[in-house]
Amino acid sequence: MSRIRPHIRGSRLATAGTAVAAATLLATALSPTAGADDRPSRATAIDNAASVLADLAGSLGLTDAQRTRVRDVVVDADGAQHVRYDRTYRQLPVIGGDFVLHLAEDGTYRGASRAVRSPISLSSVTPEVPAPRAADLAANALRAVNLGETLKRLTAKPELVVDALHGTPRLAWRTNAVAQDSLGNPVARTVLTDARTGAQIDAWDSIETASGDGRSLYAGTVPLRTTASGSTYQLKDATRGGTYTGDAANRTDLCILTICLDRAPSTVFTDADNHWGSGTTADRSTAAVDAQYGTDMTWDYYRDVHGRDGIAGDGKGSFNRVHYGNDYNNAFWDDTCFCMTYGDGDGEQLGPLVSLDVAGHEMTHGVTSKTAALTYSGESGGLNEATSDIFGTLVEFHAANSSDPGDYLIGEKVVRSGLGRSALRYMDKPSRDGVSVDCWSTSTSQLDVHYSSGIGNHFAYLLAEGSGAKTINGVSYNSPTCDGSSVQGIGRDKLGKIWYRALTVYMTSSTKYAGARTATLNAARDLYGAGSAESAAVAAAWSAVNVD
Repeated sequence: MSRIRPHIRGSRLATAGTAVAAATLLATALSPTAGADDRPSRATAIDNAASVLADLAGSLGLTDAQRTRVRDVVVDADGAQHVRYDRTYRQLPVIGGDFVLHLAEDGTYRGASRAVRSPISLSSVTPEVPAPRAADLAANALRAVNLGETLKRLTAKPELVVDALHGTPRLAWRTNAVAQDSLGNPVARTVLTDARTGAQIDAWDSIETASGDGRSLYAGTVPLRTTASGSTYQLKDATRGGTYTGDAANRTDLCILTICLDRAPSTVFTDADNHWGSGTTADRSTAAVDAQYGTDMTWDYYRDVHGRDGIAGDGKGSFNRVHYGNDYNNAFWDDTCFCMTYGDGDGEQLGPLVSLDVAGHEMTHGVTSKTAALTYSGESGGLNEATSDIFGTLVEFHAANSSDPGDYLIGEKVVRSGLGRSALRYMDKPSRDGVSVDCWSTSTSQLDVHYSSGIGNHFAYLLAEGSGAKTINGVSYNSPTCDGSSVQGIGRDKLGKIWYRALTVYMTSSTKYAGARTATLNAARDLYGAGSAESAAVAAAWSAVNVD
């Protein structure tokens, strides 16, 4: 049995266009314990509503030709219940047929909220306009709003519905027309067509975002931007380049160099009510919440702090695959799919590897591959790993999440007791993990890149916070120096700006630690001026880790 190295791992295959940066982490799966709650359960609320519905069907406009389906349930702190329904008429979806029953704590009826109040009664549900004609009309409507674009792979799928939202209820075709524009971006439009006359009733863009939330494993309840798709929501964020999260269903890839014989697919997570996850591993979407949130926060950090539009700087989103393999103690970025992949951990040393700093780490491998492309071996490989640790940490601080406050510990959320320590890596004193090094030496290039990364991590901590003992966000640190000096920090914000400019402007694939010193000094000069206090601090921090 091979020994697990408790580190964010990465590997770059030396072939054109291939860069796989893997992250190995160890984790304690949270085992939240819910407090006592005397409120009615979801099931009780549904039962109460069913009883009310049976008594009040007539007053709500329901007939024997109609059926209802629960879409959502909300139970207030005081026990009041709100049960949301969708409606069908003669097995056809009713647009505008949704309503909410409001119940008291004891389940008695308080009132209802209805989208429309019109009674529904149609003489026939057989359309006079055939489905192919409805599809053509919708395709033309999509072309009309994308005038001048050459649309590719255009498809249109009509569905027969009852439209109760636009005046007197009538039979209609609801057609989703989708295509790709000349840049490969998705375009879509939903067209509502009168099934008797062929007249357009309404039309709207189908690619839209919605505000939802998710209960994560590590970051509490977090906001999510999702995409409405029919009566469900997709865990896909159009505001961040279409980034999405899918379920790898515990499958794995069989990839040799750039050839994948069996790339594990992923199915985009969907949800009926836009409230995702349960905060436990029992719900597969919980890990997806963490992964999507980590992607969101990393996107926001690079955009807000560095003005970078996405990982590649082109506005296009990457995607996540969660639940990869079985007991897989790893997470990795892969340039060939422009995606992050997360394992669930073995449950003893690691839990699901979807924490915020891991997401920041992995996506930064993508940033590095699109900028300096630091070779993943020797000192350049150590700098590559350090870059991901540095920005993963800065992402965590930038997110300002009270459930996962920023710190200089790497992977502390995913580490479980079986590992025997509290984090995978420690930036203030990397040697605390027993394998990483604090100081540069002539043997640095011979070390595993996860251990030589300690030099860059140590430099970054000293530049931001300075040497000596201190407590930050409740975590105690005591950073030494290799030359016995005392270093004054200049703050995380300046660290991030200096390292980012050095990475994107001055570092190259072959940069080693001496070159990183030159690159960051150049960056500090550009940002703050030659002879500035910031430039002096950069020089002092590098000297403190034996890089002169």
